[in-house]
Amino acid sequence: MNSLTLSRPVAALCLFASMTAALGQATVVERPVSTSTNSFYTGNRPPLAASPFYKLPIGSITPRGWLRRQLELERDGMTGHLEQISPWLDFAKSSWADPQGRGKYGWEELPYWLKGYGDLGYVLKDAGIKAEAKKWIEAVLATQRADGWFGPRELLTSLDGKPDLWPQMIMLNVLQSYYEAAGDSRVIELMGRYFKWENTLPASAFGEGYWPKLRFGDNLESIFWLYNRTGESWLLDLARKINAGMARWDEDVVNWHNVNIAQGFRAGTVFSMLSQDPRHLASAERNYEKVFATFGQFPGGGFVGDENSRPGYTDPRGGIETCGIVELMHSFEMLTKITGQPVWADRCEEIAFNSFPAALTANEKALHYVTCANQIQLDRDNKAPEIQNSGTMISYSPFEVYRCCQHNVSHGWPYYAEELWLATPDNGLCASLYAACEVSAKAGDATAVKITEETDYPFADTVKFTLETAKPVKFPLCLRVPRWCDSASVNVSGESADVKCKPLAFIRLDREWRGGDTVILRLPMKLSVRRWPKNQNAASVDYGPLSFSLDIKERFASYGARNPNWPEWEVFPDSPWNYGLVLDGQNPAASFRLIASGGPLAAQPFTPETAPIKLEATGRRIPNWQADGNHVIGKLQPSPVKSDQPDEKITLIPMGAARLRLSMFPVIGSGPDAHAWTAAAFKASASHCFEGDTLDALGDGLEPSNSNDHNIPRFTWWDHRGTKEWVQLEFPQPKNVSSVAVYWFDDTGNGECRRPASWRLLYRDGTEWKEVAEPAAMPVTADKWNTLSFRPVDTAALRIEAQLQPGFSAGLLRWKVK
Repeated sequence: MNSLTLSRPVAALCLFASMTAALGQATVVERPVSTSTNSFYTGNRPPLAASPFYKLPIGSITPRGWLRRQLELERDGMTGHLEQISPWLDFAKSSWADPQGRGKYGWEELPYWLKGYGDLGYVLKDAGIKAEAKKWIEAVLATQRADGWFGPRELLTSLDGKPDLWPQMIMLNVLQSYYEAAGDSRVIELMGRYFKWENTLPASAFGEGYWPKLRFGDNLESIFWLYNRTGESWLLDLARKINAGMARWDEDVVNWHNVNIAQGFRAGTVFSMLSQDPRHLASAERNYEKVFATFGQFPGGGFVGDENSRPGYTDPRGGIETCGIVELMHSFEMLTKITGQPVWADRCEEIAFNSFPAALTANEKALHYVTCANQIQLDRDNKAPEIQNSGTMISYSPFEVYRCCQHNVSHGWPYYAEELWLATPDNGLCASLYAACEVSAKAGDATAVKITEETDYPFADTVKFTLETAKPVKFPLCLRVPRWCDSASVNVSGESADVKCKPLAFIRLDREWRGGDTVILRLPMKLSVRRWPKNQNAASVDYGPLSFSLDIKERFASYGARNPNWPEWEVFPDSPWNYGLVLDGQNPAASFRLIASGGPLAAQPFTPETAPIKLEATGRRIPNWQADGNHVIGKLQPSPVKSDQPDEKITLIPMGAARLRLSMFPVIGSGPDAHAWTAAAFKASASHCFEGDTLDALGDGLEPSNSNDHNIPRFTWWDHRGTKEWVQLEFPQPKNVSSVAVYWFDDTGNGECRRPASWRLLYRDGTEWKEVAEPAAMPVTADKWNTLSFRPVDTAALRIEAQLQPGFSAGLLRWKVK
């Protein structure tokens, strides 16, 4: 589902069906035709490319069902009470709230939170949240200077005397939503003055700083938003200037930080609305494919970027930041409206259903930094370098240990709810993302229409729409057909439409609608098995838009005592997890039995206990597959895999319901191509290992490019300097060895690790350590393997003793034993 080649838009995928008068005209199209302009809602003005979809005013859509419950949990949980938890939301100390823009806190945190918090109030129509958001927005509006700058004054010079424009980009989103919900003209005035101030800057200013230059696509979107409301042509000149100075996402993936990717990959396609350059239009898809072809080879809709996407880190035990999840959702929602291509809505659903719920506890009172497709223990201990950052990264906490995600998570579900329905250029409406809701909008000849959408999707395949209108009105109603559905059907007020649908398309029902008309859309879901050749030929299991995980019994254990109202949680497995799937070779999907719970959908269906759909499967344990020393699940090995263990019945649950998860499975086999799962070749230990490095690097199989290679894991004794240190390998059984090869780590020019002053090799004889006999010279050469040969010896352990240079530490990238 991750690899997809998009064809160019065509007028239709199938011929007009022969319909009764009651059905009107039913067709299937790849995307809306943008030859007309919606009469009621704001889209692109010329010379911007015509909008294939239009966002409805915030408040037009009232979510129901499980989605409403997610929003209510957000309101009652961490986001709704973050001012009690986060020091960055202290109104009295915030530079965003001071009329002179001066205070203690003034970077991205407040805008990140307010970006979703305000929308949460608008979507839920919650008076208390709206009032609190307005308090902050009024304060922000009051910070604008005569020259147009607004917000914290320290940001004017925080980049070596130059302005940091990144936090303003987020706050502009806050103000745009507030305007869409409240119609306050002061937003238009502030944005106009601010953009005039930006327009005084040279193009080079938009290439300054690490974060701003990579995220100016957000600034472009805000400029186009304002242009579409004012028509002032100088705004387009500013957009061209910013595009000229910013990072070149329109040419390639220019940065590998996961959140920069999640926001930046779309930037060229955002600018294509002005340039109308086909290369710019295609750039988001090209960037997406490049990232996911290497780092997104597993289910769930995310990719490995647990800070940065790094060479060699593609196994599903790596994951993506919660910030990256919600920013991908936002990008997919934007790209649906910009391109009209339904694949972006599909991708939005995939990550929203399968990854986002597991990023938070079920009550949404805590979150973690990194969510992985395979993640079998969520403790507070260091997971570096498998997770790039050291320290607590995967336990659940509401506190600033996850400072960016703690605030930025707020917009995930509110933005999703606002995008369920879109308007079309021909004064119609489109169901873009499916969830129970009500939408009120103008359609056709400006008649007010209300559509009630009833569904348990994605846990059920039927969506019922009931229309209410005071008088008959003719307009097209578009319904998205997902990529996984090849047999969609539609019934209009009791009459079946004979429409031959294809996936990744829209069913377009163009007719005169009357109050009480109903549309029943069926999107039959099938069980399917995906194999992942780029990730050890592992298997994942899907049912419609849902991917599945092993049901690992989860034991939550609280820790910390910062605030009893806001506990932190570790999660431990209370059942085995190291299973491979036993699949039917001819029909893998037949290996599973679907179990539906029956009865009403639980208000919060994303838990193991309340999951409405489960799968029964057959698995076998793989005893040699174990967690590593940091309690991170071991890497996948090539499938098929041999196992002499008995068959067991195992249960799979939707990924989004699983906080502990195994969703990339080895496949059990017994033929000549089946592999034995290799246990660790040795156990490594050392006198000391820096918390951000790992002993696993000694035998990870990655070839260093040079001694200063920062793209692969390393072992170091940092921050021990000038000392005598050791590192050793213990083998499962004694072995005969006669040489070793060591690749020394030396970060001259970057840090304070150097090759050691000297070293020697010892072997263990019983309980004694002895130096190897007849060693050749003990090489300490940079940028190459240092091979040491010696008289053969039978031993169960080897040890390197190293004398570090005075004032410097040392380390190894790899150690081979022959």
